[in-house]
Amino acid sequence: MRVELLYFAQLREQAGREREPVDTDAATLAELYAEIAARHGFDLPRERLRVAVGDAFCDWSQPLCAGDEVALIPPVSGG
Repeated sequence: MRVELLYFAQLREQAGREREPVDTDAATLAELYAEIAARHGFDLPRERLRVAVGDAFCDWSQPLCAGDEVALIPPVSGG
């Protein structure tokens, strides 16, 4: 299935892009992150990230659906 990934902050820098369409066989958000982290060399464990589908924050165990827009949001700091 195809989903659209949105990257923010550190993940955007590591992926070298803000967004990308991804074809995946992952069944859950957790499986998707493991697949993408390996592809891009992300060094943040998923427990430190927030994940959202559409406009709503979700649990990592949520099933994926074709066409989902998935945002991966690392912790941010600044002033």
